[in-house]
Amino acid sequence: MATLKFCGAAGTVTGSCSHLRTQPATFMVDCGLFQGNRTTQGLNLVPFPFDATKVEFLILTHAHIDHSGLLPKLTKAGFNGPIYTTPATKDLLEFMLLDSAYIQESNAIRQSEKNERRGEPPVEPIYTIEDAKNTLKQIRTEPYETWFEPVDGVRTRFWNAGHLLGSLSAEVHVTEGTSTLRLLFSGDLGPEEKAFHPEPDAPSGYDYIVCESTYGNRDREAYTLEQRREAMKVELCRGLKRGGNVVIPSFAVERSQELLHDIAVLLNSGEIPDAMVFLDSPMASKATEVFIKYAGQMEDIELKPAELFRHKNFRIVESVNESKAINNVKKGAIIISASGMCTAGRIKHHLKNNIHRPESTILFVGYQSPGTLGDIITSGAKAVRIHGKEYKVRADIRRLGNYSAHADQPELLQWLVERGPVTGGLFLNHGEDDSRAVLADLAATKGYDRSKIYMPQFDESFDLVAGGPTTSVDRPEPRIDTTQLERDWHNDYAAFMMSLSNKLQSTDTAHDRQALIARLSEVLK
Repeated sequence: MATLKFCGAAGTVTGSCSHLRTQPATFMVDCGLFQGNRTTQGLNLVPFPFDATKVEFLILTHAHIDHSGLLPKLTKAGFNGPIYTTPATKDLLEFMLLDSAYIQESNAIRQSEKNERRGEPPVEPIYTIEDAKNTLKQIRTEPYETWFEPVDGVRTRFWNAGHLLGSLSAEVHVTEGTSTLRLLFSGDLGPEEKAFHPEPDAPSGYDYIVCESTYGNRDREAYTLEQRREAMKVELCRGLKRGGNVVIPSFAVERSQELLHDIAVLLNSGEIPDAMVFLDSPMASKATEVFIKYAGQMEDIELKPAELFRHKNFRIVESVNESKAINNVKKGAIIISASGMCTAGRIKHHLKNNIHRPESTILFVGYQSPGTLGDIITSGAKAVRIHGKEYKVRADIRRLGNYSAHADQPELLQWLVERGPVTGGLFLNHGEDDSRAVLADLAATKGYDRSKIYMPQFDESFDLVAGGPTTSVDRPEPRIDTTQLERDWHNDYAAFMMSLSNKLQSTDTAHDRQALIARLSEVLK
C-alpha cells in the first residue's frame, strides 16, 4: 500500500507537488513554486506539509517553475536525495533555478527595506542562490523509455509528454512483496499540434493515473501549425498597421522560442512588415541557447537548425540598459518579454510604456491565471496598476490561443482513453475545479468509473492499493483560504483604489470630492 498526498496544484494550476509514502521508499513528483495572486504566492512562505529530510528521491516532470521552483526550498529544508529528470530539463534548470533564487533574494531585500521604514523586522528569502546551486548538484538524468531503479522496489521510466523541451510523464512501479502498484503521473501534457516535439506518449493499463486538467473544460478550435502561423501573421500585420508597437507577454522558456521561429518564417516569406523583433528577457536568451543545442532533435522546424533563432531582425536583449533603450522605440517593433502572465519581470516596463497608447497592441498568447495582471487586462479592465501607478488601458488588447503548451479537453480525454484501463482510480490535478469537474464527467463517458475519479484538495491524502479501492485518509484544513484562489483581497483593493481615483476625478467640485471622502471615512469607522 502507498499513501499519496497532494501538496499543490489541487484546484489550481500552480505549485505542483505530489508526496508518496510507500514501503520501499518515500519520494516525490515535482516541487513547484506557487504563482498567481498574492494570497496564492503566500503558500511559498509556509513550511512543507511533510518532513523534507525523509524524502529519498524526487522525479521532476519538467523545468517550468510551477513544477520545479521550490526544489531549492526543499534542499534548504533537508532533502539531499537525487532528483531524476531528462538531460534537456537539467540544462534548462541550470539557469532557471538560479534566476528564481535571484528573484527570491531581490524580493526579500526590497521587502526588508520597506519593513525597516515601518519599524518592522527584515524578512529572509524563500531560498538563496547557494540553495539553488546545491539543488543543481542533486540532479541525475535518464533517457526516455528506459527503466531505472531509484531504490530497491521502485522502478520508473520516462515518456515524452510533448509539453516542453525535456518534459516527461513518469511511469512508476512500486513492488511490495508479491504485489506491484502501477502508477502514471502525466506531468503537463502538450497538444497534438506542437512545434518542436512529438505528441505525448505512454503505455496503457495502470492501477492509478494522476493527470493534469488545465484545459479540462476548453475545446480549442482545431488548427495546424501552418494555420497558427497564419493567425499570428494576421495579428502582427493588424498591430503594426496601427502605427505603434506589438507587445507580447510570453513565457521565457519555449513559448518565446516558438514565437521567434514563427516570426522568422513570416519575415523570410515577406508576409509581415520588416519589423525589428526584441526578445527582452535574460532567461529567454539562455533558454534559446539550450533550444539551439537540441535543435537537431526537434520536429516541425521550417528553418535549418543552424538558422534557428538567428534572424537578422532579432535582437536578444540581456542588459538592463539595452532593455531601457527599447522604451525609445515608439512604433514598428515586436517586443517579446517575460513573464507570460505579467506578474513580474521586464514585461511590466513595456506595458507601462505601451498600454496607454491607442496605436499600440498587447497580444496575449497564453493562459492567464486568475488574479494575475494578465488576467485583469484580458478581462477588459479600463485601467490597471503597474508598479504602484495607474495606467489607462487604451492599447488594442488581443488574444491568440493556439500557442498553448497544454493539451485541450479533447486531447486530454484522448490521452486518458489511450492510457486505460485504470483499476484503482484517476486523480485529476493541476486544474481549477470547474475544469476538473467537466473532464471527470467526460472521462466517465469514455469508460472510466465516475466513482473512481477523484479531484483531490490541498494536502489531501489517499491510500493506494494495487487494483483498488482508493480511500481518502486525511483531508486537513487547507493551508490557504480556497475562496481567495481566483481573486483575493489584494485584487479587490487594487480595483477599489482605481475606482476611487476615477470617481474623484469625475466629480465636479472640490466640495463634492471632500464629501465623498467623508462618507467613505464614516464607513471605515
